[in-house]
Amino acid sequence: MNILLLGSGGREHALAWKIALSSHLSALFIAPGNAGTAMCGTNLAILPTDFEAVKKACIEHKIEMVIVGPEEPLVKGIYDFFAADESLKKIPVIGPSGKAAMLEGSKAFAKGFMNRHNIPTADYQEFNMDNYTEGVKYLTEHSLPIVLKADGLAAGKGVIIAQNHVEAMAEFELMLQQSKFGDAGKKVVVEEFLKGMELSVFVLTDGKDYLILPEAKDYKRIGIGDTGLNTGGMGAVSPVPFADEVFMQKVKERIIEPTVNGLQKEELDYRGFIFIGLISVENEPFVIEYNCRLGDPETEVVLPRIENDILEIFTAVAQQKLKDIQLKIDSRAAATVVAVSGGYPGNYETGFEIDGLDILNEDDVIVFHAGTSLDDENRILTKGGRVLTVTAYGTGIPEAVKRALKILEFIGFEGMYYRKDIGYEFKSKEEI
Repeated sequence: MNILLLGSGGREHALAWKIALSSHLSALFIAPGNAGTAMCGTNLAILPTDFEAVKKACIEHKIEMVIVGPEEPLVKGIYDFFAADESLKKIPVIGPSGKAAMLEGSKAFAKGFMNRHNIPTADYQEFNMDNYTEGVKYLTEHSLPIVLKADGLAAGKGVIIAQNHVEAMAEFELMLQQSKFGDAGKKVVVEEFLKGMELSVFVLTDGKDYLILPEAKDYKRIGIGDTGLNTGGMGAVSPVPFADEVFMQKVKERIIEPTVNGLQKEELDYRGFIFIGLISVENEPFVIEYNCRLGDPETEVVLPRIENDILEIFTAVAQQKLKDIQLKIDSRAAATVVAVSGGYPGNYETGFEIDGLDILNEDDVIVFHAGTSLDDENRILTKGGRVLTVTAYGTGIPEAVKRALKILEFIGFEGMYYRKDIGYEFKSKEEI
């Protein structure tokens, strides 16, 4: 099969790596890709949201399946673009329709969907400029902390947890009156704050049936012990020790099945990944958010634990035969640690050469590229805030983290920083 993968981050390198292992692959193209995906296939200088350029590439390279990594092309309707085009409609797209992708594209839509299908989530209200005064009153009477979410896509930066009413009011004004998040913040969802342990659950659905993929826990804060600013993710582990059989049965019955059934009832075309951001509150699962694609860096620990041929799974999704797939999961734990540019998530410089990648010779370790590029001399340079991530297997999370950190000691670029405490909650006192 000739495959086109859209995206350029660590998630896409992990997908490209997994696709390249398939016995069904003829040629893999990645648009636009990075220095890591170039090792798995052919990078194309195309933006995933340039649908006409994507169409041209599909025709030119005789593409037989398109796999969409990031959320933006999905929310903008790439699935619908293919379905409506005579020359493209026979090419399956792994990803939901634009309307179904509103589960991620609109926080208000997602909360309404959960309410309609009795899916446990935090209590909320939504506000815009039309009911701004009502929102101000609601905030002043709300218990602390207060969660404010920009309704639309805000590159992972649209969530504020205000610790006092003054901060909440200031952020509310910034979002609605001063367009802090642009169009994404024209509507604001105000939620109650839930306290507990978070995790990510991944589901792959063909619109009728579904597979539950390995769960993961990511680490968003820049600093040790989950302190400092929020980032796109500094690392992840899988499996999640507290997500035992009893807890996951609750997730399946109360969240996954009502979600998949709700999509069918509302006639939302969905053939792709559903990322469910959960929080365990006294061992009871609540949904924090939906994403319409795989998470990053969770993908870098989830895919390495799946032993199946990924193209066989994607083909079953396209043909709505997912019920025939028996998922095989590696029993080992996996951990990934992200190396970022100095200054991230604030201002940072790029264009630094990355050393040590050519001497990597360690079993059970994979380096996935995120913000990297190749120069004219074929040197690998930094290109983004999150530069690369090192994934390692282990008999448990502590061993997997230790292996990943060992490899990072041999990799370097100017200003490189990474957290050394990924998975810290799951270590014994002697290991911390």
